[in-house]
Amino acid sequence: MEKFENKVWLSSPTMHGDEMKYITQAYETNWMSTVGENINEIEKLICEKVGCQYAVALASGTSSLHLAVKLAHVKKGDKVFCSDMTFSATVNPVVYEGGIPVFIDTEYETWNMDPIALEKAFELYPEVKVVVLVHLYGTPGKIDEIKAICDKYNAILIEDAAESLGATYKGIQTGTFGNYNAISFNGNKIITGSSGGMFLTDDKEAAHKVRKWSTQSREEAPWYQHEEVGYNYRMSNVIASVVRGQIPYLKEHILQKKAIYERYKEGLKDLPIIMNPYDEENSEPNFWLSCMMINKEAMCQQVRSETKALYIDEKGKTCPSQILETLASYNVEGRPIWKPMHMQPIFRMNPFVNKEGNARAKTNAYIKENSIDIGMDIFERGLCLPSDNKMTKEEQEKIIEIIKECFQ
Repeated sequence: MEKFENKVWLSSPTMHGDEMKYITQAYETNWMSTVGENINEIEKLICEKVGCQYAVALASGTSSLHLAVKLAHVKKGDKVFCSDMTFSATVNPVVYEGGIPVFIDTEYETWNMDPIALEKAFELYPEVKVVVLVHLYGTPGKIDEIKAICDKYNAILIEDAAESLGATYKGIQTGTFGNYNAISFNGNKIITGSSGGMFLTDDKEAAHKVRKWSTQSREEAPWYQHEEVGYNYRMSNVIASVVRGQIPYLKEHILQKKAIYERYKEGLKDLPIIMNPYDEENSEPNFWLSCMMINKEAMCQQVRSETKALYIDEKGKTCPSQILETLASYNVEGRPIWKPMHMQPIFRMNPFVNKEGNARAKTNAYIKENSIDIGMDIFERGLCLPSDNKMTKEEQEKIIEIIKECFQ
């Protein structure tokens, strides 16, 4: 099989031309800073699409999460329950405010925060008042169960919907279930601004606070008056131009991503794998990334250090490292599943709670092999498949054949 002439990406920006119209408008009207028509328009459009009352356009999804954590009054030494299987941008804002992330293990049904483990965590740490929930790879978590637990313990829910814009749970869009919510327009997301993010809420006062904090906390005065610490977090009108041009194509992108997921599911159905799962009765993902996990009996031996991986090639078996290496040799980009936060060197001493309870207490740094660590298991056996919506059907069929050969 020949190498792809043009690289097939994991998920790259898909542009349509409308973006340039609004960029040109910003240029010609000289609104190149953090005010302008495009910013105002995308805040209105996202509110309409998602179904929230207020939206504030910011520099990134991370800055949106940071101000959400600040609104939740997280202070130095406060513990905060966080999804374990995620990108570090979910967790870093807690640390910015001096909080201590407590990682809640994943469950197999959606690859998101396990409500059973969350309940255990509140039993261990009843003083905690903030939960940060991620919808991994565009798949909604078990929102009803998690919200019920948050309500029971009077905890604020922050929804990290950076990867799940357009995904729905019981017909309602993610990014509306938390007290404070964040989405991302990073370059690889379902729609993009090249960068940028947005804070979403139904709380008028919270939106006002975020708007103020994001523009260096300037008071309403004839001069530069400051009474609290501020941040340079507001989105520029140029970035907003790109987002404005992308918003009309959100549904189209989701349909394209879903078609990619379905082709993988059909093409790989005879292999000993599962695709990243979702609750088909209650949720509709945005299918941002298609992922797969190899059955345990089909895994060859694989060892990972902090930065490298080794495996032993075995007939009829494979592993994520081998598949990713093989795809790369054909000029195709795949990626490992997010390495769980409790396994990261920077957070290795932080509390980690699974459905058994306090997993850290049992082994100090690593939990026992026969204990339940679902996030670690998914990381060991899973990988993200090329999910670019510009990938042709023929290219995807070829990628499916490459994956099949890894199991030979």
